[in-house]
This record gives sequence, structure tokens and C-alpha cells, in this order.
Amino acid sequence: MGKADGFLIYDRELPKTRDPKERINDSNEIYTPFPEEKTKEQAARCMDCGVPFCHNGCPLGNLIPDFNDAVYEGEWERAAQILYSTNNFPEFTGRICPAPCESSCVLSINKPAVTIEHIEKSIAEKSFELGLVKPKPPKKRTGKRVAIVGSGPAGLAAAAQLNKAGHEVVVYEKDDKAGGLLRYGIPDFKLEKWTIDRRLAIMEQEGIRFKYNVEIGRDTTLKKLHKKYDAVLLCIGSSKPRSLTIPGNHLKGIHFAMDFLTLQNRKVAGEVIPAEDDIDTKDKHVIVIGGGDTGSDCVGTANRQGAKSITQLQYRLMPSGHRSHVNPWPEAPMILTTSSSHEEGCERSWGWLNKEFIADENGYVKGLKVVELEWKNQREYTEKPDSERILPCERAFIAIGYERPVHDAFQVNFDFEFDNRGNFKLQEWQTNVAGIFSAGDSFRGQSLVVWAISDGREAARAIDIYLMGSSELPSKDLSKLQLA
Repeated sequence: MGKADGFLIYDRELPKTRDPKERINDSNEIYTPFPEEKTKEQAARCMDCGVPFCHNGCPLGNLIPDFNDAVYEGEWERAAQILYSTNNFPEFTGRICPAPCESSCVLSINKPAVTIEHIEKSIAEKSFELGLVKPKPPKKRTGKRVAIVGSGPAGLAAAAQLNKAGHEVVVYEKDDKAGGLLRYGIPDFKLEKWTIDRRLAIMEQEGIRFKYNVEIGRDTTLKKLHKKYDAVLLCIGSSKPRSLTIPGNHLKGIHFAMDFLTLQNRKVAGEVIPAEDDIDTKDKHVIVIGGGDTGSDCVGTANRQGAKSITQLQYRLMPSGHRSHVNPWPEAPMILTTSSSHEEGCERSWGWLNKEFIADENGYVKGLKVVELEWKNQREYTEKPDSERILPCERAFIAIGYERPVHDAFQVNFDFEFDNRGNFKLQEWQTNVAGIFSAGDSFRGQSLVVWAISDGREAARAIDIYLMGSSELPSKDLSKLQLA
């Protein structure tokens, strides 16, 4: 490594965020510029461990100490070559990944972890700045055709890899633009959409075709795609939201979180939303039910819309700020985290059970009846006597996860096998129907963008083997350096 004692000299440092009072007035990313020299210092903190646990922590198997060293030395092209050998879209993961690699960083045993996510974003942006990321169409085509249903991170990663192998790739998307969750689920203040458009332009120049506003079951059938193409890959996500089954859940003003986030992203993109379809929180008392990233994104979005108050409820008790003895390194730390959205304004409340939504005279929600919980252990609780109360609630957003993929239209033509959660059952990434594969949340269940990219890459390799008998595409076990 370039600086063996860097972790002793430099403290962990990240780009500053814009003032919360300022940034809630726009939908731009929240971070301010960070000097290149400081990024090199952060890369110097990497210890070049004998066993780099960060490799295992990263679903993509990124070669983290190697690109850290290259960044410290100022060798951006070498850093890009290393990073792109395992990750097609570091410009995405460097912005929105929860960085499980940092949780596994050996330095984090007793010091703040290396700023791996920031370094990854820096390499990605430097790669574009230096012109290292260019369209690279395959030198020859195989004559094989692959259809990919869904243009989220799994579908895009698979498309990039299969195109690189020389196959003709056509991506079918039910929306009017590509990106899936990246475009319509993640707010612009976390991922501005020009980053997606920039990448899509390169993919199109490499020969990948996108067909928009095509929904399976409405505009075509899976049977037709199966007949037309040599292989079909289903990357449809896990988008059936889990409902909150309490009295009053039918009232107006109660919405699933993703419906709210999607409309806001469309508005930020300049689309005009009809008044009857819009979800607006301006001057409203807002309650967000669910404590994950999606709930946090609802908080940030409601802040930008000018909500009167925002309360985020969770039924579990507030986590500790430190690891417990049953949650040791290098496991993902089950500790209290505070997002940038929380910093912008939100009352977070733990240990509450939702009992009933209360209606006004017009059928809109006006309150939420809750009761405080007393937990006996991790699974059992009782309701605390005399703790029931009604919270003001004029807009409620349900962010408690997803049940399964929306694959009903596919079952019309094929008798797919699913696991007990309703996800596709796969063997070597192939469903029980020959030639039809799946990847991402539609087989894994709701998960991280970084896992979706990893799944897309691995499924692409499996399809290449299915079509050609062998594959030169890399996998996490067979990593070959190649600048994307």
C-alpha cells in the first residue's frame, strides 16, 4: 500500500452536506464538493488487511483495497479498471448503497471505517471526467437474442454484460423511461436522474435497445417473448407492497410509500400530475409507518413539500447506538442510524402499535390511534395500559416492505414455481421453464441495489453459458479486469 500508516494519521472524513434549511427547498443532491486530495487521504486509511473482509461484505466482491491504493497514488485509470471489473454502475452504488463493505472493514473494529462508498463514487465521477467511460460495442455478435423484462439495476447490469458477450439485447420496460427503482423509487436528493440518463446513453450507443411503455400482459405476452428470443430474463423487482391491515386503512389520504415517491420523482422530472392523482403533503400532518430507507425517503420528500409535521413510527424499540455482544463485527451493525432526511426534520417514535385510522366527515384520514408496547423479548409484547392515544394524521404513508413480485400476468402462459414468499424458484438463475431466467428482487425478495447489480451480472453469465455452452463473462469467483 502507498501509505502503511494512513489509518493512524487521517481521521474519517466525508463531504459536508448543505444546510438542511437550504436543501429542503430543492431536490438536488445534498453533498458539497470534496477536494481530491482529501479523497486520496481517505483512501490512504485502507489498511491493506491480510484478510480483506470488505470483499465479503460487498455483494459484488469489489476489490476494495486495490482501488483504494490506486486512488491514493492518484492513478485514476487503474482505479477505474479495478472498480469496473466487478461493478457496472459505481456511479449508482457510490451514492445510494448502505455500504455493507464499510460494516465489514477491519478498521471499523475500533475506529471509523474507511469511506469506501465515497471513494467508489469519486472513482466513477473521475472516470467520466477523464473520458474513461466510453461506448464499447462488442467486436462481433453471436446471433443470439435476449429479452430482458425490467430496466432496474438488475436488468441494466444483465443487459450490459450480455451485450458485452455479443448477444443482441432488448430491454422491455412498462414505464416511459428506464431505471426502475433507481428512477422512480429513489428521490433525486439521493440520486439525481441525469446520472441514469448518462449511463443509458452509453448503453444505447453500445447497441442495447430499450422498448418503453410495454407491459407484459397488456401490450404483449411472455409467451411471445419466449418464442421470439433465445432467452428471457425477468428482472421485475418485488413491488407488491405489504398492507397495514387495521380498521380505516381504506380512507382517503392513506398511501403506499412507493406511490408517493414515484409521483414526486415524476414531478421533479417536470411531468404534470393531474390534481386528482397527486399526493401532496403541504401543510399536512404526516405519519410515516415503517423505519427503513423507504420510510426515510418519504420523510425527506414530505419535508420538501412543506408538511406541517412529520412523525415516523416503528413498533420495535429504539436500537442502541452501539453493537451488542450478539451482533459482533463483521456482521451488519443493528444500531440506530440517522439519515439526512431525519436531520431535515422529523419526530421518530419507537415502540408503538397502530390500531386504527380515524376518518373525518369527508372520508379522509384525520388521525391514527396507536398504543405503546412493552416488549418481553424480541418476539413478544403486550400493550401498555392507559397508553392509547390518537395522533393527528392527514397523510399516512405505509412503508413496511413488499410481499412478492407482481408476476400474475406471467402465470397466464407458464406454470412457474415460486418459493414460500412468492419469489421465482431458480436453478443456476433459470426458472423451471427452459430459457426463462430471473434475477434481482424477483428471486431474492426486496433487497439492496448492489445485490440487484450482482444478481444481474451472475444471471447474465448463466444465460451466456446456456446460449453458448461456456462464458468469458466474469463472476465473483472468476474476476477478470476489464474497463467498462
